Amino acid sequence: MAKREAYFSVDVEADGPIPGPYSMLSFGMSACGTFDGDVFAPVDPSKETFYAELKPISDDFIPEALAVSGLERDRLVVEGRDPAEAMNAAAAWVAEVAATANASSVLVAYPLGFDWMFLYWYWMRFADDGSPFGHSRHLDLKSLYATKANAMVTRSTKRQMPADLLSDRPHTHNALDDAIEQAELFHNLVRWTGPPK
Repeated sequence: MAKREAYFSVDVEADGPIPGPYSMLSFGMSACGTFDGDVFAPVDPSKETFYAELKPISDDFIPEALAVSGLERDRLVVEGRDPAEAMNAAAAWVAEVAATANASSVLVAYPLGFDWMFLYWYWMRFADDGSPFGHSRHLDLKSLYATKANAMVTRSTKRQMPADLLSDRPHTHNALDDAIEQAELFHNLVRWTGPPK
């Protein structure tokens, strides 16, 4: 068992609210640090990354959801990666980065539920060895903030967070850009001791 954890910030763009009936169109991952139980060691989240755009898995989509990412389904039908190939490549990348750090992999997202639901479903459905994060090695940044801030979850949105916790990077709805931006939020939350008393 590894004595450290390696954290991966992830972001998903999809054309609907759930996987299966709808498709994950793209996802980005960024290696963002390690923790040995005592010391968190952040790393530049733009250095080790993974990004994929996928072929849709169904004909159904919600136009409003599709519009968020700006991705074109017709292009992805032709140019997108096969989901099995992409999910296997992503799992291998996570395993390689974690092994280099002699660490167990942990997925981080804000909020976790949407991104984890799509990624876990896709890994279990398409990847040969399932999820590189098992079924539960994940951390919700919204819950981390709510706990440290002693705030209600409904009052733990980015708009309600102190500005110095947020990344200076723009939120572009490109999955890799947003994974890197989110990694910087993670770095700040780990160091944050909470609001002034």
